[in-house]
Amino acid sequence: MTDVIIAGGGPTGMMLAAELRLHDVDVLILEKEAEPTEQVRSLGLHVRSIEILDQRGLLERFLEQGKQYPGGGRFAGIDKPWPEQLDTAHAYILGIPQPVTDRLLAERAAELGADIRRGSELAGLSQDSDGVTVELAGTGNRLRARYLVGCDGGRSTVRKLLGVGFPGEPAKVEWLRGEMEVTTPPEELAALVAEVRKTHKGFGVGPAGNGLYGVVVPAEKVAEGSTVPPTLEEVKRQLRAFAGTDFGAHSPRWLSRFGDATRQAERYRAGRAFLAGDAAHVHPPLGGQGLNLGIQDAFNLGWKLAAEVGGWAPDDLLDSYHSERHPVGADVLNNTRAQSELLSTEPGPQAVRRLVTELMDFEVVNRYLTEKITAIGVRYDFGSSPLHGPPGDGHELLGKRLRDIGLERGRLYEQMHRGRGLLLDRTGRLSADGWADRVDSVVDAGAELGAPAALLRPDGHVAWAGDDQAGLEKQLSRWFGAPVS
Repeated sequence: MTDVIIAGGGPTGMMLAAELRLHDVDVLILEKEAEPTEQVRSLGLHVRSIEILDQRGLLERFLEQGKQYPGGGRFAGIDKPWPEQLDTAHAYILGIPQPVTDRLLAERAAELGADIRRGSELAGLSQDSDGVTVELAGTGNRLRARYLVGCDGGRSTVRKLLGVGFPGEPAKVEWLRGEMEVTTPPEELAALVAEVRKTHKGFGVGPAGNGLYGVVVPAEKVAEGSTVPPTLEEVKRQLRAFAGTDFGAHSPRWLSRFGDATRQAERYRAGRAFLAGDAAHVHPPLGGQGLNLGIQDAFNLGWKLAAEVGGWAPDDLLDSYHSERHPVGADVLNNTRAQSELLSTEPGPQAVRRLVTELMDFEVVNRYLTEKITAIGVRYDFGSSPLHGPPGDGHELLGKRLRDIGLERGRLYEQMHRGRGLLLDRTGRLSADGWADRVDSVVDAGAELGAPAALLRPDGHVAWAGDDQAGLEKQLSRWFGAPVS
């Protein structure tokens, strides 16, 4: 029996596999596509995803393949710079096409020993008290695992087979996109695009590398079959409708369509099966949050599922995946809905857009929206555990992720590559010895910490802050199980 089967080999599935393999969990990834896709569904990574890569020692390989851009203009395309002194060591957007992100995460999962099977599609499943049985399409072969995670996209087979509801709204607006060659000179093209974007923020044509141009243009209407790619003539017709020219578009590398459907799974866990990434939520692509949200789902679930497989997870740890990530997903759906309204060319939404643009000149508003889009403002509500009571004294750090602070020797994120918990102790008198197989300790935390001591979960969120051993041990037991004597 395999420990965990992951359905879907996109960035969410590969990130989850890598997290599980850090803890020696047996992982099998089933990806229905025989070859990685060349479609560029995402163009970059936000701050929190960049931090996650840094926490696992992966950032350098991504920086080598991408380009850093100063932050700003991500909320509904409103052109404002990011606020000063954003609470991160990575105040930039990393421009990197999704196929490159997919490849680097797949390489990482393979390096750590994940079994990746391409051309294998999950077609059926059943579960009992001991595990999950999945059936492969076309072969009838069955595989058995202790747990299953559906990372298989917005049309998730896993979600449907589990019978998990996916309420929300269908697409009302659709865009066409693709990569192709053009004949219009670059300077003329850039000027035309800039003029169109003054009134239509959902329009774009720009260099994509290798002599190709990426194209995004509103569709004439929502297609009945959203899985059917548009034709080149359809794309050219819409380009002419918005820009007065089709830019001489020809020789497309790929074409697709996407809409503004907004849906979220009613629950992220069903017995021994879980949902993550687009299988758990779909929303308009505004703000570039989709791929990032999936990676962050995986980062939250991975260590918890590994703890369960490893036999040391507290009874309610796996349930905290839903209680923590479902509200985050709901908030992303909410802000993308809002951004969609601000992109409308109707007089009412345009009036609201002008007001929001003015409000973003206030630093507190700009900071709030920036932290929302980049996900560094996420703060989990740990509340009270039915087993271990309240989390402590309500320190201002509690539930937040901790930025990469400097230590007396090195920096914080360098201490987190193994995916374990971490005790940062400035007092020199606290101990996590009973949990040494799950939690590392650093006693040279430095003044940047902002607390006498702090306990970090493997995902970097602060589980406790204070200076008393009894309070520390209570939260060690809450998040890392019983101590080893």
